[in-house]
Amino acid sequence: MSDLDHVREIDRALRSTSLVPGRDAIVLDSWRRCVETYGMDPAQADAAHIVTDAELRRHREQSERLIATARSGLQSLFRQVAGQNYVLLLADSEGICVDFFGDPRFEDELRQSGLYLGSNWSEDLAGTCGVGSCLVTGEAVTIHQSDHFGVAHTPLSCTAAPIYDMQGQLTAVLDISLLRSPSQKSSQNLAINLVRASARRVEMANLMAMTRRDWVLRFSASPEFLEVDPEAAVALDGSGRIVGMTHGAVGLLAPGRSEGLIGSSIEHVLEMSVDDLPDLMRGRPTEERVVRLKDGRGLFGHAIAPQVARVVRGPAPAPLPGTLSSFAGADPVLGPLLVRAARLASTRVPLLIEGETGTGKERLARGIHVCGPSGRPFHVLSCAAATYPSIAGLADVPCGTLFLKGIEDLDAPGQAALLRVLETRDDLRVIISSRCDLARATQEGRFRSDLFFRLAGDRLRLPPLRMRHDLDWLIDRLMRRFAETDLSLSPGARAELGARNWPGNIRELESVIKVAVSVTDGKVIDLPDLPAPSFAAEPDNTPEQDLEALLDACGWNMSKAAKRLGLNRSTVLRRVRKAGLVPPH
Repeated sequence: MSDLDHVREIDRALRSTSLVPGRDAIVLDSWRRCVETYGMDPAQADAAHIVTDAELRRHREQSERLIATARSGLQSLFRQVAGQNYVLLLADSEGICVDFFGDPRFEDELRQSGLYLGSNWSEDLAGTCGVGSCLVTGEAVTIHQSDHFGVAHTPLSCTAAPIYDMQGQLTAVLDISLLRSPSQKSSQNLAINLVRASARRVEMANLMAMTRRDWVLRFSASPEFLEVDPEAAVALDGSGRIVGMTHGAVGLLAPGRSEGLIGSSIEHVLEMSVDDLPDLMRGRPTEERVVRLKDGRGLFGHAIAPQVARVVRGPAPAPLPGTLSSFAGADPVLGPLLVRAARLASTRVPLLIEGETGTGKERLARGIHVCGPSGRPFHVLSCAAATYPSIAGLADVPCGTLFLKGIEDLDAPGQAALLRVLETRDDLRVIISSRCDLARATQEGRFRSDLFFRLAGDRLRLPPLRMRHDLDWLIDRLMRRFAETDLSLSPGARAELGARNWPGNIRELESVIKVAVSVTDGKVIDLPDLPAPSFAAEPDNTPEQDLEALLDACGWNMSKAAKRLGLNRSTVLRRVRKAGLVPPH
């Protein structure tokens, strides 16, 4: 059959369905794309497309910040629809399901239908479907039963809404689906309203989380919903320039204007300036907080002041790419290190990542690899278990990134064998990790100097957890990752975690959070839920410069610093005075 005959067959099939051309234009356009662009056959009962575990891990790592921001709202939405046998999917911008809520009793059936983690719902693979059509059109849509292109999906009813980032880019899709639903498409009207509202709230939460140093102005057409469920929001810098927005802000503030709001002054949109924002804060009755648009329309506005004191700084650094953006919270040491790692990611420069056990060396190596050229494999060799055959076998691995884990564990014959392999392989990007100071080991003759200089093109030193400023961020992230329901930490439990020494670093913190989540009976994790520290804190002889860094990480709380160091508070005070250290202004 020729391509033209194939298209005519599809047109006949379309006319035989219940689709209404005016109402279902998205579906009709999608069907034709499936045939004309992707060469798909609607009669083919293709199985669900599930990515590999490695691919799923990569997509989830890249979406980690979004998943963390969205998870509470998605749990709330699932509670609303679970009784009607809906499942909920969060897909990234490539159509891969990176988060999932469903009834475990139907796990096998859901997996077979693709309503599961790792399923690929892009239109070029799955045909006309909720996620795929939403990604193509950028609009909320219901793809109901026979609207689906492939016969394997016709029992499903899928309703999806787009999620945009604060720069206006479509970054994810929220979908709720039924394995089997009533025959009428109108039965999903409530579902589409629910996913639209949930997507809007995820965008709002993301905007609030990403703009703590900026003003946020939220809008509603009704004063009753202004503070509890606003329709849209914009973030403004100190000069009144729009630096971010939710997707709803375009339609509310500038109907018909698809671009140009980001970077423009709020004065170009509203009859007000940045100096008027304090008048729109909570101290004034909601019904009096009216803002006028340039076209004369009125809205209610709620201004939220910057949550962190503004500091004078140069141009903001470019956003970190891929998984590097979710590697750490606000930390003055890791911030510059990750910027440097991002700049090196696309190069062939060999890297040495140093840090104590459990600081995230392999995760950083994977993040750098993901930010480099695509389609290249990531090979891992644990040097502690390396044998001559495993090292010699590196001569045959496909070109990509070679991560040598714990390079200091490689004995002299192993070092010689590795050097011979690397001399014949210039197509491998080598990243190594070490728990010790490898330069000192080389100077002391415990590591080959010729191998060291081949491997250590640049050195990235990860700080131990006790020195990090983003411990609270890490704790909250792990709580969201391991808790199936909304849990919080009591002030006492959080203070205890903040005062521990963490010899096992992030790996130890993960274990503690897992245990606490598992044993707690209520909604709040308290001190009795925390496992005891793995080791008793031993007196610490931290050098002067490291003592100052640790005090900075503790916010100059002497008691917390003393607990981390295993010292008396008076001893820490004496060392601080002796070193002439003073807190920052």
